[in-house]
Amino acid sequence: MHRGLAAIFCGAWVACAFAQETYPSRPIRIVVPTAPGGPSDNCARMMANEFTKRWGKQVIVDIRPGAGTIIGTDIVAKAAPDGHTLLVAPSALVIVPSSYKKLPFDPIRDFVPITQTYFVPNLLLAHPSLPAKSVKALIALAKARPGEILYASSGHGTNPHLTVELLTSMAQIKLMHIPYKGTMPGLIDLLAGRSALMATSSMPLTVPHVRTGKLIALGITSAKRSAALPDIPTIAEAGVPGYEAVQWSGLFAPTGTSPEIISRLYKESVAILNLPDVKERLAADSAEVVAGTQEQLAAFMKSELAKWAKVVKAAGIQPE
Repeated sequence: MHRGLAAIFCGAWVACAFAQETYPSRPIRIVVPTAPGGPSDNCARMMANEFTKRWGKQVIVDIRPGAGTIIGTDIVAKAAPDGHTLLVAPSALVIVPSSYKKLPFDPIRDFVPITQTYFVPNLLLAHPSLPAKSVKALIALAKARPGEILYASSGHGTNPHLTVELLTSMAQIKLMHIPYKGTMPGLIDLLAGRSALMATSSMPLTVPHVRTGKLIALGITSAKRSAALPDIPTIAEAGVPGYEAVQWSGLFAPTGTSPEIISRLYKESVAILNLPDVKERLAADSAEVVAGTQEQLAAFMKSELAKWAKVVKAAGIQPE
């Protein structure tokens, strides 16, 4: 009996060790459910290049945008849990459960968190014609003119949209939302003065306009100031204590992937994200590397799910 149990445990250990040694056994696909060219895409490509160098197996990035990131995310949720199909998911992963009536996946049940790759703060921008040059002044103006101040966003239910809705909820003010199909159309109208406010993470596009005075940066949405823009206060310190809303990305595998493979992916990913050139290239997109633990990402996701569900309900946004 004891010999039989010993043989079973020995066989299981050998199988796990064999799986770890032979992984990856074929090309790996990293699915990115957003449009090409953004921080998620860039991060995934840098990680894919490094994985390929380290493992001697091709790692490809598969861009699958559509339906608010649902299409690409669902591909990974239904993939074989063998570590050969991974997901670099943006913060939409914790927003879509509140924005859609039915999802083909569950962000907690169907994915194993590996590491949070980075976060990107939004800038709250104002057109110079707005008679409010600070967050406190904006709040006072909005209370005096409820529902009259127009703000643009990159789309209904997006992180920039909900970033402003979190502000209106916490500051107890009312603004008028104007959704656009993407960041650029909204930014064009903001620069033209057709809207008064906009929150966006596209700092390479917007910071030059701030420096020339074409736009006013009222605050940054992260918990701490940006190293790239140290003179711009956080919204929390500028008048809304406790406020924080960032865009972020994480690396995930389908539920059922072995702990040995997840452990290896975690160790390699953290090492890659902490490479100086990777940090530098992400910083060019205003992204700050996190490279946290699996447990930290799991806890963060749960808190984000609860936060955005509350914001969506307070804003009266009807799930699609």
